[in-house]
Amino acid sequence: MSLLNIFKKKNTESEPENNQNTLEQDIKASCEWVIRALNSSGYKADYTLESMKEVDRFFDEQNTPDGILSKNKGQILFALASYIGETVIKLYGGKWVIDEDDPDNEINMAVHTSSGTVLWPAKRCMKRYTNGAEDSIYAYVYTLNK
Repeated sequence: MSLLNIFKKKNTESEPENNQNTLEQDIKASCEWVIRALNSSGYKADYTLESMKEVDRFFDEQNTPDGILSKNKGQILFALASYIGETVIKLYGGKWVIDEDDPDNEINMAVHTSSGTVLWPAKRCMKRYTNGAEDSIYAYVYTLNK
């Protein structure tokens, strides 16, 4: 199944009837979804630091007028941000910090690492989308390795 078809399938999957998911539940579900989509399309998403290069490659290849990021941009950026945050937590420890009352919580969701560093994956994805390689996802996560 192509990446576009997987992203489209997400839009047509039925939501739970109560539709009362918390943002953290949405993060986990979106992360798993984007891992399947990326892996089935030749990008290696496996919660490693190296997989952040694959996220950058995805941006480079799909942020074009006819690329997948030209469709469903918000949903895809949220899913990529979820994957980045979950990867940081797996690599360096930490947790999501979310204000469910914040109307922009999908943008302002943060990861607080065990070392005390705070990252905003959604904001970084938006910068990567807008500014290109100068706002590398790999470099953003790599600095935590120091």
